[in-house]
Amino acid sequence: MSQALYRKWRPRLWDKVVGQEHIVQTFKNAVRTERVGHAYLLAGPRGTGKTTTARLLAKAVNCLAEDPAARPCDQCAHCKAVNEGHFLDLIEIDAASNTSVDDMRDLRDKINFSPSQGRYKVYIIDEVHMLSTAAFNALLKTLEEPPAHAIFILATTEVHKIPATVLSRCQRHEFRRIPVPDIVAQLQDIVDGEGFTAEKEALTLIARQSTGAMRDAISLLDQLASTGEGITLANAQQVLGTATSQVVVDLVGAIQTKDSQAGLNAIHQALDAGTDPRQFARQVVDYLRGLLLIRLNNADLLDVTQEMRAQMAAQAAHFESAELVEAVRQFNHAAAEARTGWQPALLLELALAECLYTAPQPAAALRPVVPAQPDPARPTPSQPAPARPTPSQPTPSQPDPARPTPSQPNPSRPTPSQPSPSRSAPADEAAPAGISLHIIVQQWKAFCQAMRVKSPAVQGLLNSCRPLAIKDGRLVLGFASEVLRAKMDTPENIGVTQQLLLEMFKADLPVSCVVANTKGSSAELDVDGDGMVNTALNLGGQIVHKE
Repeated sequence: MSQALYRKWRPRLWDKVVGQEHIVQTFKNAVRTERVGHAYLLAGPRGTGKTTTARLLAKAVNCLAEDPAARPCDQCAHCKAVNEGHFLDLIEIDAASNTSVDDMRDLRDKINFSPSQGRYKVYIIDEVHMLSTAAFNALLKTLEEPPAHAIFILATTEVHKIPATVLSRCQRHEFRRIPVPDIVAQLQDIVDGEGFTAEKEALTLIARQSTGAMRDAISLLDQLASTGEGITLANAQQVLGTATSQVVVDLVGAIQTKDSQAGLNAIHQALDAGTDPRQFARQVVDYLRGLLLIRLNNADLLDVTQEMRAQMAAQAAHFESAELVEAVRQFNHAAAEARTGWQPALLLELALAECLYTAPQPAAALRPVVPAQPDPARPTPSQPAPARPTPSQPTPSQPDPARPTPSQPNPSRPTPSQPSPSRSAPADEAAPAGISLHIIVQQWKAFCQAMRVKSPAVQGLLNSCRPLAIKDGRLVLGFASEVLRAKMDTPENIGVTQQLLLEMFKADLPVSCVVANTKGSSAELDVDGDGMVNTALNLGGQIVHKE
């Protein structure tokens, strides 16, 4: 049975470790000055060299070379034993399979025995975050004060799950994702060493698909080499399930020109050719990210050819930054959710539709057109007061009781001798001229969409509330919980909301926030405390408006 390439080409010397120079230099200096610590924690993404570096450190501290700076030499008996996997003083423990407290107690009992071959017994505990709380507690004392001949090296991909008591007892080293050029160079060395033939573009595609993990990249190369053919770009795209770059460009071009037919054709062309939906969504996200970087004057961060850079710059000039941000968000959501979707093309089509029809626009573009109409509170002799859509609608010859004139008291306003009548839907009270609750409710979705440009956080809060009434010249917003109300009811959030109300509706309308389904909200909405509406509100009901 042949050995996997990532195991065959595992680095055996410090200089062969790729992309982690900051860690390699620290360990080399520690070995050279013989100041090796008793416990290390290696954290970082998968496939970036944590276990490899741990084994190199174990080789270095037990190497027989006379010059400490030359360790590991990879030539002595101890180095060869580590390479071949039968060095007795290197103990590798898989924490995912040994999670119990009994396993850690067994380790604690055996650690006091002296090394069998080398100077140090090195314990490498991989995926250490899988240990139980009791196992961590059993390890703590030994980890803090191990015997002089013992070294602990802990490796994890989820450092946030490690208890602080363990972190404080280790020297922590963070591994980084490996850059694409470094992965390509390493893949080229493997191709030359194995006698393969591979196109440079195919190696670049493999490096990008690995997302900074060297082991993933070598595994993909091993998979492509198993086909028995030369590794070409077309072959790599077919095996990896990626689409051609031109299809991605065509899709983004369709978003740019708002051409839904061309966009759908590009999506189905890619999927019909066997492209994986998640991979295609990731490619679109990567391309849109490049356009966004160009718009943000960071084109130097792009790792593309000059021709592609010029093409992307021309396309980016036709987009607003907000549009690109929204497009990246939509296709990134499609890439994350495609695994659970039953229809492969659905999430991509929805992302395209969102980009075409709900792209962010300036607030002025979403400003509603309110037809000019006279103030219903001030009827003229030639024009009677317009009727209001209330349960008890007055006749055209009757004055509107909801808007009192100076000579007529408002019967809907409570007085000390007259209790407020209960009502099922609050009406406008002292609303500014030219604006009503009905208009605000009709334009609420457009208002929330316009808020995205000013403050996405406030937009999220507005999406979870409903305009309830205009009372005493203030717009009352109802929230489902006290937590949401408290988040919205801050000077910054209220200020940006009032500013957008002024821009869209030409009305200086203060905002009040209430909880619309808990006790206490009925008083703020001017609902009779003994009425049926108040009882429904206290039982969890909500006041809604039917358009």
